[in-house]
Amino acid sequence: MTLETIKKSFDMKREFFDNGWTRSYEFRIEQLKKLKSAIQNNEKEIMEALYLDLHKPEFEAYTSEIGILYEEINEALKHLKSWMKPKKVTTPLVLQPSQSSIYYEPLGIVLIIGPWNYPFQLVLAPLIGAIAAGNCVLIKPSDQTPNVSNLVTRMIAEIFAEDYISVVQGPGAMVGPMLIDQFRFDHIFFTGSAAVGKEIARMAAAHLTPVTLELGGKSPVIVDQSANLDVAAKRLIWAKFFNAGQTCVCPDYLLVHESVKEDFIIKMKETIIEYFGEDPIRSESFGRIVNDRRVEALKKLLNSGKIIHGGQVVEDQKYIAPTLIDAVNMDDLIMNEEVFGPILPIISYSTLNEALAIIRQNRYPLALYLFTENDANEKYFIENVEFGGGCINNAMIHLVNTGLPFGGVGNSGTGRYHAKYSFETFSHHKSVVKTGNWLDPSLRYAPYKDSKLGLAKRFMK
Repeated sequence: MTLETIKKSFDMKREFFDNGWTRSYEFRIEQLKKLKSAIQNNEKEIMEALYLDLHKPEFEAYTSEIGILYEEINEALKHLKSWMKPKKVTTPLVLQPSQSSIYYEPLGIVLIIGPWNYPFQLVLAPLIGAIAAGNCVLIKPSDQTPNVSNLVTRMIAEIFAEDYISVVQGPGAMVGPMLIDQFRFDHIFFTGSAAVGKEIARMAAAHLTPVTLELGGKSPVIVDQSANLDVAAKRLIWAKFFNAGQTCVCPDYLLVHESVKEDFIIKMKETIIEYFGEDPIRSESFGRIVNDRRVEALKKLLNSGKIIHGGQVVEDQKYIAPTLIDAVNMDDLIMNEEVFGPILPIISYSTLNEALAIIRQNRYPLALYLFTENDANEKYFIENVEFGGGCINNAMIHLVNTGLPFGGVGNSGTGRYHAKYSFETFSHHKSVVKTGNWLDPSLRYAPYKDSKLGLAKRFMK
């Protein structure tokens, strides 16, 4: 798609938005229903595309890429009317007789840039919020998952007019800068790596365009000496190897208390075999790495520490086995970059302070997972670690709850979304004070006499 073509599409959206077509409740509800219907009608094609691009098992494809979108849409359909209502807030006595309200206004034209690891869900989930908030949208899906990107392009073109919502495809390194440098979007929503997120923010700053950055980081999982090891192993192994470890909130490394380390490693090994068999390459429940470049990057991480389970690589199938690595130290490459694959490094700890010091070497993780039966330990990690969100005695499931905001902190991102929080992200919160004319106190008017200053100090202290 040429710059001229994109400009024409952008200008059409600006005109469509300025004419007010997206503002009504009825319009937004209709578009959400059309989107849900299109997903339902294309379920088979969506799962086929996800298999071709990532070898995703049907269960993973449906739950994480399709079912979760139904939850988001249903939440918006149910609550959009109340979300759109102006919110009354209190008004201080000094401003009486007045009423104060917050109006939720659409931003305008928003750009959504999607990643390759959940290439369907992570462009449509923010799209749901953008539609609910009354915006026009340009979508840039990942070029690393061409089957899904082509499907998204076709679906969007069939559902929506180009002057409302459309898709632009192409290499991110070329299309991203072209879009952000040339056009003043009213919001940019990006999901991807921290390195690219920094570039997005830098380019957006030239236009003072606000951004939501959903990034990543090294998300720790902590298993203390009080944890239920059987349950912890099942939940951790499921989360770590879901989508072959290619999840932004995937447990990145394991901190396990030295007193339970050996027992827990045995249970993790047993669980991997239970889930994927003795030879996981034959398992229909285990995915593949997205491309050859990522396979090569992950192979380098296998040189860290000591492989105690897995480690097999079949390059022509983009396969890396579910792998556990022990004897890892903080200088190893695997502890200095996000793994984003089916490799779990293991580090033992003896005290809470020691565990915290390790976590702070990769500060601001997107997620934190703690397996414990000790309330004091739970309180310690929640209060002392800056992380986007997380779970106690579970992993990854927090992002499924539409009642919770999802987003990072510090290096793991800025902004939040899901359900109502998506609506708020894609809305301008317009503050309005409306004052009655039946009373007009002269306190704030000149001349400013001492008596007025006295009253001001009395009311504003």
